[in-house]
Amino acid sequence: MKTVSLGASRPSTVNFRMPTRDNLVPIRVDIEVDGQRYRDAFTWNPRDPDSEIISFAKRTAKDLKLPANFVPQMLQSIQGQLAEFRSYEGQEMQIKEKIVPLKIDLRVNNTVIRDQFLWDIGNLDSDPEEFARTLCDDLNITDPEVGPAIAVSIREQLYEIASQSVSVMREKQLSKKGRRAPEFSSNSKAVNNAVDLFKYFGSKGSVIRPKKRAEEEKVASLQSL
Repeated sequence: MKTVSLGASRPSTVNFRMPTRDNLVPIRVDIEVDGQRYRDAFTWNPRDPDSEIISFAKRTAKDLKLPANFVPQMLQSIQGQLAEFRSYEGQEMQIKEKIVPLKIDLRVNNTVIRDQFLWDIGNLDSDPEEFARTLCDDLNITDPEVGPAIAVSIREQLYEIASQSVSVMREKQLSKKGRRAPEFSSNSKAVNNAVDLFKYFGSKGSVIRPKKRAEEEKVASLQSL
């Protein structure tokens, strides 16, 4: 993957949100009570009322025949993650590198999928769910649980990028020296090697794959166990 530096390009500043078409929060729940474990990952609309969370937790516990004491822990986990997301709302985030590398490394049931690609975080019309469906179609993956897992993984990485950017903007606003702060924290797994490749690949679409990767995708991305 080639890295291109464009020098002192002016970063864009926007109010915090998921850099996707739908402002959905990635939620991951992992709860164990009395030897029983519930793990799941999904997306949630932060504008939905908290009553929806209660209904979801009760319905999930009932459908999976989980003990009633799972419900308050599910509520706490989901509400905590939504509260963290909402704490960023209304704050500015600054994005300099609009093209960032994302990685997928997942095992879902009997399918292992690994892929990496470049994502345009400046395109607020991007759709991780649509991308996941297309990827599954291209790779002939029929398990209906794989697509949503891919979409959540993408959203988790994009959320990390956006929240890191808010933190940087906070530090910049507190600084009185007028020095330019780095746009992202260097310990972010999703953006460690962020690149801006607009001049090489153009800005059409949200996902960019080198030609060689596209040719290898059919045989290198999917491993069936």
